[in-house]
Amino acid sequence: MPILFLIVFIDLVGFGVIIPLLPFYGEHFGATPAQVGLLMAAYSFTQFLAAPLWGRLSDRIGRRPVLLATLAGSIVCYVWLGFADTLWMVFAARLVGGAMAGNISAAYAYVADITDSSNRARGMGIIGAAFGLGFIFGPAIGGILAGPDPLAADYRTPALASAALSAVALVLTALILKESLSLEARSREAAISAPNRWRRFRTAVARPSVGMLFAVSFLATFVFAGMETTFAMWSFRTFGWGPEQNGYLFAFVGFLSAAIQGGLIGRLAKRFGEGNLVVIGSATLAVGMLMIPFSTSLAPLVGAMVIVAFGFSLMSPALNSLISLQVGPDLQGGTMGVARSVTTLARVIGPGWAGAMFYYIGKDWPFFGGTIIMVAVVLLSIVSLRMIARAAAADRASDPG
Repeated sequence: MPILFLIVFIDLVGFGVIIPLLPFYGEHFGATPAQVGLLMAAYSFTQFLAAPLWGRLSDRIGRRPVLLATLAGSIVCYVWLGFADTLWMVFAARLVGGAMAGNISAAYAYVADITDSSNRARGMGIIGAAFGLGFIFGPAIGGILAGPDPLAADYRTPALASAALSAVALVLTALILKESLSLEARSREAAISAPNRWRRFRTAVARPSVGMLFAVSFLATFVFAGMETTFAMWSFRTFGWGPEQNGYLFAFVGFLSAAIQGGLIGRLAKRFGEGNLVVIGSATLAVGMLMIPFSTSLAPLVGAMVIVAFGFSLMSPALNSLISLQVGPDLQGGTMGVARSVTTLARVIGPGWAGAMFYYIGKDWPFFGGTIIMVAVVLLSIVSLRMIARAAAADRASDPG
């Protein structure tokens, strides 16, 4: 687990370097706010298509080969992004980069391989902490490398820095990381015919409890992705901020996320249960989203972002843990791949929706709309918990031994 944490952390630092810069990068090439939303969605669109394929492939050949292949592809795409000189090249680099983003679903499947129901939430939280730490250092590094002035920012150096960090993660994976999926498990998966495998997989993910969890995960990520997409443009118009200031704020959010997911989520899950954490996180995220457009100075804005980070950091690992516990061990890779596709689909639609709201209705409306959606998510989360409880009771009744 420590080695996987280090690899995901280094890779996510590289990913985090780019995130706060992309809105400014798009506008540098003449993109409108609506087009910036599409640019942010481009990566997630191809990730949505590719994640289940990577996940099922990792069930057959192992997690390590998938990690190696996708990290190598990420390096190429970051270099391409760094040397892009037109908007279409930026879009193309992000589209191909998304297709290479199978490393995250493979990492979650790796955690599912080496944990059980007693420590699954803690394991997912550790990977979530790697995400959070990546978003501490990544945005800060990207902001420093790009500079404070959005009109004269350096976009090439951060992209090449991301490529270098992914190269380090690739070397560590190749030299140190051991395969988590046993040869026997891979052999069993390879021996199953494609129709039977697909039928078994559909049966698992079609369970009402799993479907509802996918819906909750989709909507929460939809709202959070919309916030990520429009926040830099909102802060520029509200406070005159550039990449550096936004990088520092996103780094602060990442610090909170890492502290919650790495240090608290395991203990909170044992005390309250993953399901209750999802409900609490949903309600908290709704409050934070509502506070952002009313923030007219730094102090209330930081408070709003603290609440947003706390809510989403509770929800994300708890949802991943709940989803993984609904299926058998031989379907973890495929299921986590679909779970990843659900969230990446949200990252396709959410940025486009938020960018359109920002451009056509007003700069505050992505946050107002996100608040309304998160209120609905609270209700949906409560229904999901009841469905999981009924499904567990039905399983116990059918297998009293």
